[in-house]
Amino acid sequence: MHIQNRTILVLGGFGLVGTAVCRELLKRQPAAIHVHSLKLEEAEEALKVLAPDQDKAKLAACHGDIFDRDDEQPSLAARLMGQVGPLRDADLPKYNLYRLLDRIKPDIVIDCVNTATGIAYRNIFNAAEKTVEALEKAELGEEVVSHLVESLYTPRLIRHIQVLYRGMTDCKTGVYIKVGTTGTGGMGMNVPYTHSEEKPSRMLLSKSALAGAHSMLLFLMARTPDAPITKEIKPAAAIGWKGIKYGPIRRKDGPIRMVDARPRPLGKTFSTTDEAAASLRDDIMENVYIDTGENGIFSLEEFSALTTGEQMEFVTPEEIAAQLVYEIEGGNTGFDVINALDNTTMGPSYRAGLMRHWALEKMVELEKKHETHSVAFEMLGPPRLSKLLFETHLLRLAYGKMSAVRKADAADLTHILNTLVTEDPEVANRIVSTGIPILLDNGQLIRGQRVIIPAEAEEVAINDEKLENWVEDGWVDLRSANCRRWIERFRRIHDQLESIPREDTSSRHLRQHRFWHDENLILPGKIAGWIFAEEEHGARMK
Repeated sequence: MHIQNRTILVLGGFGLVGTAVCRELLKRQPAAIHVHSLKLEEAEEALKVLAPDQDKAKLAACHGDIFDRDDEQPSLAARLMGQVGPLRDADLPKYNLYRLLDRIKPDIVIDCVNTATGIAYRNIFNAAEKTVEALEKAELGEEVVSHLVESLYTPRLIRHIQVLYRGMTDCKTGVYIKVGTTGTGGMGMNVPYTHSEEKPSRMLLSKSALAGAHSMLLFLMARTPDAPITKEIKPAAAIGWKGIKYGPIRRKDGPIRMVDARPRPLGKTFSTTDEAAASLRDDIMENVYIDTGENGIFSLEEFSALTTGEQMEFVTPEEIAAQLVYEIEGGNTGFDVINALDNTTMGPSYRAGLMRHWALEKMVELEKKHETHSVAFEMLGPPRLSKLLFETHLLRLAYGKMSAVRKADAADLTHILNTLVTEDPEVANRIVSTGIPILLDNGQLIRGQRVIIPAEAEEVAINDEKLENWVEDGWVDLRSANCRRWIERFRRIHDQLESIPREDTSSRHLRQHRFWHDENLILPGKIAGWIFAEEEHGARMK
């Protein structure tokens, strides 16, 4: 994509890589760059740094926690459910990231936020340990539970990707590129830098685990037809640097205060905090340091040790920015992790395709031999697949041919299908035994002892919205409206076939006359596949 005259959002634009990326982008004369940071003052500081390179591009500051949401009534339950509950369309505007994307409507999104660190350092291990301790003491209160739920890695990461994907598709973003992390600066399980007494620490490994999960979710997004072009560059070294200075030494919790310490007996017990051990002075530690952005500041010798041969070594943010921008412009740097995954994952094979034909033939033979229909067992999932297969199967039993269904009257179709399952109970029993209930046109329900949708429900009040969701997700629906829907589906398949000339024997069309057997057969598996691909836009693109 050409960068000139494009609107660009740089998440984490105040950081080391984010600033370098903005400078590289400004060389291409974009229309606007929106520089995002967690705090407004950070984003505004980034604009001051970038001002000399600004030229004609508009620079704007934006801020906020892209992993959080803003509810009008932020009760504890609502806040927690925002991370672990289902994502509903009506809830999207509550998420900071979605509102940011909706307001800016960027053509390009560049994500320089260290997502894995931001999520993993909520420290699920600490939260889990406190929960276990509270259970042992029978003191499992609201604070302990909320701390545990807030620190759950996977739901938070998934929700972040869901909101990111929906936000970018809704505002028609063309390219998304992520600056990821390995979590260990490119080192292995023997990484000597740790966050605890373990080596390697659980915290460090959780960051790497999140980084890998993040890459796989982006891999899926890259394979989604309506998603933006998705790429990830994953530096496997320490990134440096932003500046070299002499001055106050500050940690995240504030400046290091000097102390006056003196020898004293070790004693029989030890505490990490002991105000009597040394007196706190008024002056702040000052020294020479190198600023590495999000990773903090290092002393000369810390930086020397970290970047020496056989350790993390390092890569400059300008190198990352140059490769990133080249990828946006359509170049092939060889550093795109998503492309690497694409090229190294095994896909469908010719051998499997050849043998699939034989497997289907053998199963059909056994169906005829045992006088049965092998439709769905609801072990693969999702229940919606079983629902569609069973509905199609009932149409097959009643009509046999797609051409007969598309010519049918909706009222007659509804009557015939309802009569079929009520007058031949074994047909219904084959369905409901798998956990898929059947909703009749008169509102009555045929069901087994257990149903799959809704999951683990007990005495749940039924309303119209819930009922329609359950039916859509996994109930056989024999009401008149759904019967009309099936007639329309078969008419659409017919219209698609009519648009293909019979003399066209090329490889252009997948679902041509031979695929559908000239509408002479109702084959549930093929039809369910067509519905997922055509109606629900769930087609594989690679």
